[in-house]
Amino acid sequence: MKIVGICGSPRKDGNSEILLDEFLRYFEGKAEVKKIFLNKLKFVPCQECENVKKDGRCKINDDMQNVYDEIESADIVVVASPIFFGSVSAQLKMMIDRFQCQWLGINIFKTFKPKRKKGIFICVEASERENFVENAKSIIKNFFATIGATYFDEVICKGVDKKGKIKEKKECFEKLNEIYKKIGGKNEDNI
Repeated sequence: MKIVGICGSPRKDGNSEILLDEFLRYFEGKAEVKKIFLNKLKFVPCQECENVKKDGRCKINDDMQNVYDEIESADIVVVASPIFFGSVSAQLKMMIDRFQCQWLGINIFKTFKPKRKKGIFICVEASERENFVENAKSIIKNFFATIGATYFDEVICKGVDKKGKIKEKKECFEKLNEIYKKIGGKNEDNI
């Protein structure tokens, strides 16, 4: 089994990444684990190229080429992002937009069929605005559909802003553990 975790936060060791790292830790030694920290990658936004490749891959040769490989080979994709202005982070949205080529390969050219997988969304939000979370979830659901992932589960943590504050939200860590057990893991650790 391969788990790919995508950290959409621009802040290193921030709340979203803390939760993502905790979830990925459950699988150490039990599965292949890969973490992608988007803010460290060198890639450009979608350029809406006129002459697209028809194989589901973007023709721009940057760090996204590796992201496509990692996501395609995954059995579980975990996306972690804070809410910024009622949506996912710019880094994450920029990555998602670069999957337009895959959407075209699946839906227009019929040349690409993604491997089936599970998708998990980890979301940290400072406010208590449900419409912000729902907007972010709709973007993630569309992304998961494009990469062949079912929206398996989510961890939504509201009222968290200050760096490290997530450590006080025991219920968010309990939810991570619950998802891990649903996948088939047994976690004896005390969180």
